[in-house]
Amino acid sequence: MNIKSEIVEEFMETGISSSCPVIDMHGHYGPHQGIYFPDPYAEGMIKTLKSCGTELIVCSSHKALYGDPAAGNQVIQEVVNKYPEYFMGYCVINPNYPEISKKSIETFHSKKEFLGFKIHPTSHNYSLVDENYRPLFEYADDNKSVILSHTWGNRDQCGPDQVRKVVQKYNNIIFLMGHAGYGEWEKSAEIVKEFPNVYLELTAAYSVGGVVEYYVNEVGSENIIFGTDLPWFDPHYGIGCVIFSKITDEDRRNILFKNAKNILSRVRQ
Repeated sequence: MNIKSEIVEEFMETGISSSCPVIDMHGHYGPHQGIYFPDPYAEGMIKTLKSCGTELIVCSSHKALYGDPAAGNQVIQEVVNKYPEYFMGYCVINPNYPEISKKSIETFHSKKEFLGFKIHPTSHNYSLVDENYRPLFEYADDNKSVILSHTWGNRDQCGPDQVRKVVQKYNNIIFLMGHAGYGEWEKSAEIVKEFPNVYLELTAAYSVGGVVEYYVNEVGSENIIFGTDLPWFDPHYGIGCVIFSKITDEDRRNILFKNAKNILSRVRQ
């Protein structure tokens, strides 16, 4: 397929595309004790977003993921309140703290700053199919909520086998497979073909040669969304991986913008 396209030409000339803005569905916020980030706060992140044509990023806070879930969720809520045109939040649920999780789920519904929930079974060393995730999945299924879960192939906590068990039981959840089930591409594609509320989120996966094309060919571009893990990774690289894949401009627009916009519209009606 010839990669020549309006979108590619615009990005090559200006670094952004007026015809294809970007929504980043997998961001983080704030410092992290295991790595140095030059500028993991709002003003620096906004500068980066503007430089590559990203209209909005949906973030969870590192403090919530790796420290205090309640305090960390408050951090991202304050950021969204201050910069609502650029940020939306994920409410982090850590299953190792079931009482805090229960309170977070109970108060989530009234919090306009949050699009959905973020879970990280690997970091929290807790399988998707174990009991302490059940209250979250029940709530999300009843309310057709978004859950972004870290997923990774050949992991007992969050591989495609565990994802399948969740979405078979709770098929109203808008389930975003963070990192697109990295490494177990075929199994991940089969899940998306079977369950229309499951989306492949491309953070890190886009760097593997041929993966974007494989997923578009297997499942279509309507259930693939874009994310970067900013501030972990530079979004320019991720966008480049998508726009230079051998797919159509319609596919590029779906992945980088339209599919995420549709999810936001469904959830925030």
